[in-house]
Amino acid sequence: MRALVEIDERKGTFYLDQRYFSYSEPETYGGKFFTPEFVERFGPPRSPDGDYEQRHYDIAWALQQVFEEIMTALLNHLHQRTGESKLVAAGGSMMNSVYNGKITGLTPFKEVFISSCPDDSGISVGAALLAYHQRAERPAFPAHPHNYWGPSYDQEIEETLKRYKLRYTPLSDPSLTGAELLIQGSLLGWFQGRMEFGQRALGNRSILIDPRRADGKDVVNSAVKYRESFRPFAPAILAERTAEWFYAEPHALVPFMERVYLFREELRGQVPAVVHVDGTGRLQTVEREHNPRYYDLIRHFEHQTGVPIVLNTSFNLNGEPIVCTPTDAIRTFYSCGLDALILGDYLLTK
Repeated sequence: MRALVEIDERKGTFYLDQRYFSYSEPETYGGKFFTPEFVERFGPPRSPDGDYEQRHYDIAWALQQVFEEIMTALLNHLHQRTGESKLVAAGGSMMNSVYNGKITGLTPFKEVFISSCPDDSGISVGAALLAYHQRAERPAFPAHPHNYWGPSYDQEIEETLKRYKLRYTPLSDPSLTGAELLIQGSLLGWFQGRMEFGQRALGNRSILIDPRRADGKDVVNSAVKYRESFRPFAPAILAERTAEWFYAEPHALVPFMERVYLFREELRGQVPAVVHVDGTGRLQTVEREHNPRYYDLIRHFEHQTGVPIVLNTSFNLNGEPIVCTPTDAIRTFYSCGLDALILGDYLLTK
């Protein structure tokens, strides 16, 4: 794979061997971005429902290694030109959470900020804010430590439950009830507050399970996600506990689940459901200031188990968008293997 790329860190450039790629004219190759020469060298592409071969894993690994080498060269060049120690990064490449967690170790940059949605959606918003700042001469917007910018349905939840004539239980402390349900073994739908903006569910439209369960990943996959078994699930951790559980920078904050860090080896066995095969986790650090209910759920869970982590994945079925409204959440709850749903201040069970 490395032979297909020429990297020049001195110039801050890289070049792809165009004999293998067809980005400029994909219609020539049936809408594909690779040529017959690529297929000849690496083998035929896998169909979406085809089996995985070792070759597929090897290609994915090699692509990641080359990607990391390219990014490191570009960032080192950028640092050499600017001398800055702080990096703000955006673009689709910044969705590569494995590399994001390595930036401060592979480059001279000491602090890195990556927004909650560094892809085209977030860049579009950023471009609009920049124009607002420059052309309207308005104050620049500060970086926000959360992404809860979507709609909220707190007032409509009980009306929706009554409209569908569902049995539900009002809760005085949803966070405590949620923690207790996880400890009892429930697969929990968790719906509260304003929806997240971006690709990640970060505690307002989430599915949660006890990370101590050795079968936790399989349970989520078989009951809700129906996705490839090798794909890991994310640990959501109390922010102040991060350095105790991960090899991370002091006071590291990862609010958008945008980085992968290595779990401390002696603790991996306590949370098997969220430890990837290589000992890593794509974590979300949770601060009470920005999401008190979600933080309190994890805190209650820690008080009773000693573990300041829960498994968090997006509240949706495979192939569907993340739930937005109470109706979305109720429909998904009754369409899959979730055991319980906390919808604002109300509990539904099966």
